[in-house]
Amino acid sequence: MGRSSTAQERLLDAACDLLHSSGYSAVGVAEICARAEVKKGSFYHFFASKQALTLAAVDAHWTQQRPVWEALLGAAGQPPLERLRRLLDAQAAAQRADKAGGGSVRGCLLGNLALELSGREPEIQARLAEIFDEQAALVQGVLAEAAATAPVVAAPVAAGPVAAAQVAADLATARAVVAQLEGAVLLAKLADDPGRLDSLWPAVQRLVRAD
Repeated sequence: MGRSSTAQERLLDAACDLLHSSGYSAVGVAEICARAEVKKGSFYHFFASKQALTLAAVDAHWTQQRPVWEALLGAAGQPPLERLRRLLDAQAAAQRADKAGGGSVRGCLLGNLALELSGREPEIQARLAEIFDEQAALVQGVLAEAAATAPVVAAPVAAGPVAAAQVAADLATARAVVAQLEGAVLLAKLADDPGRLDSLWPAVQRLVRAD
């Protein structure tokens, strides 16, 4: 009884992992069920289709990730841009850990799906767009805090101090930061080299400068 009660959760976990590793088109319901150890007939008790499961998996992934973004960007006692830097460092560290643990850089689940499903699966695309907008709004909030402090001076960290600068805090800049993150992760995946993320923070610093 206890095992069947976790079937939906296991399907979500299996879908997240397989979609991240193999992509939407390469993964079928049978493979997801096998990974989750759930009978294929039981799959449709929880989800109407692979598309429905993918939407649920995307939501589950962001439900786990959003508190991490909020905690890093909202950390008390740290300068705003330092919080943004720590978020980007955490994203880069996740790709390095993926490479170390699994042998390859898998990239961002959300970015991978957005790229693969461009022009199809509009419901999934719409949900991905909403999540990227949520990410941009979180980034805009910390940029607004930084812009309210002139000049911005952050405490030194291991990789060096954050330069003092005026900061652009409009939504377009926040979206550009999210796009820079997603693009850098994509290139790291393409090269299978998390070292490509070493230049992420300097690039974002240039993006947010308003002076």
